[in-house]
Amino acid sequence: MKTTRYTRCRSGAVLSLGGLLFLMTACAPKTPKENSSEAPAIFPDYKNVVVPCNIAPLNFMMDGASRISADFFVGNEKLFTVSGTNTIKIPKDDWQDGLKQARGKQMRVSVSVWNDQHQEGVKYRDFQITVSADSITPWIAYRLIPPGYVLWKSMGIYQRHLENFEEECVVSNNENHDGCVNCHSFQNYSPERFLFHARGKNGCSVLVQNGVPERLELDKMEPHFKGTYPFWHPKGRFIVLANCDTHQAFYGHSNNKVEVYDLESDLMVYDTKEKKVITDPRFTEKQYWETFPAFSPDGKSLYFCRAQACNIPKEYDKLKYALLRTDFNEQNGTLGSRVDTLYNPATEKGSVSFPRISPDGKYLLFTESDSGTFPIWHKKADLKMINLATGERVNTDALNSSDVDSYHSWDQKGKWIIFSSRRLDGRYTRLFIAHFDEKTGFSKPFLLPQKAPVQNNERMYSYNIPEFVSGPVDLKESVADLFE
Repeated sequence: MKTTRYTRCRSGAVLSLGGLLFLMTACAPKTPKENSSEAPAIFPDYKNVVVPCNIAPLNFMMDGASRISADFFVGNEKLFTVSGTNTIKIPKDDWQDGLKQARGKQMRVSVSVWNDQHQEGVKYRDFQITVSADSITPWIAYRLIPPGYVLWKSMGIYQRHLENFEEECVVSNNENHDGCVNCHSFQNYSPERFLFHARGKNGCSVLVQNGVPERLELDKMEPHFKGTYPFWHPKGRFIVLANCDTHQAFYGHSNNKVEVYDLESDLMVYDTKEKKVITDPRFTEKQYWETFPAFSPDGKSLYFCRAQACNIPKEYDKLKYALLRTDFNEQNGTLGSRVDTLYNPATEKGSVSFPRISPDGKYLLFTESDSGTFPIWHKKADLKMINLATGERVNTDALNSSDVDSYHSWDQKGKWIIFSSRRLDGRYTRLFIAHFDEKTGFSKPFLLPQKAPVQNNERMYSYNIPEFVSGPVDLKESVADLFE
């Protein structure tokens, strides 16, 4: 990999004429003989995307190239040039300097490639990368798991620094006898206070406070609900969960391979102060199934999904979840008397999962599928959004693909979302980031940057439940001790 930076020369060194000619001949970049009106087929596709002003380098590659070169400009000023065999790996310092100069502007990229078809080189049409003035919450957490249906060997909850390529394991299933670790939820983006579930031998929920993990055995408290899909109240005292009886079945003939469904699900609230579970008989009735609860950013409302119970799996295509809202009393953890319907399957014809409200409380982003409660296996699952002030839909076409687009989270300022998608190969969920502007809407999503772009194809793990975190998680005690 070769990088050339363009700065004024401050050296007073003197070169001989022969030495100067040698350097000019050896170091001068090759000039491609052809020009193409086509855009380069780079991977990942970072053409014409909007990126945060603090994002890691957007390294990319081009299949079949024997040599590739990329010039980066702001206006007419060339910032630097990077070249390699088939991959552009941008040095961190060059990239960060470029982001500073391009903040609030566009960075122009000119790519030239040498390959079997273009042995003397071809220069492709330039493309733009818009560097937003909006920074992004610097850390994310997610689960990495092989995309199986029943069995697994290894999985874990990981954290990633978005400003570089640093990735660390927070919790591995090596620490709970190779069981399942899932459903991590952070209290108001805090890395010091979060909850996750550990299934398997001596399993339980794990509550982390000030970096110290402790067992939380919800099923031993009245009314003996296990609890899943946790969501913290912004002030930290309460955690709302769903108590689900989850199963799965395989299709004989369908574009979808497997269906995950609940035979029962209810709402429950855990009070971390009083150490007790609170339930409401209206939301534990057998005729209705409630799931995917989420608090509003001000903590005054609770959003959740509800379906009419039906004969599952026989009538699975009739299982459609509505989106509801009720008041929440942050003094005692009780739910309000009034329940509003924001999405009615009878008229909308779909099913709602994962309601997530923007930090300013104005918008609600959710996953819409044709039916059911587990959209990650539904190829038609898309991201949709409601303006909570008007009730009108917000255009989300820029986010969606022909394959699964599912779990999503807002960053702290509400300017960025991250979501999981199977658009690359239909098998593995990868993470995509998109900018949101109230006037212009969502930008074209871009794939989570990696140091080696080929990792996006070669890493045989799916990314689950991406959540933004304000800083790195630092567990002060071993989680493994909780399961002995």
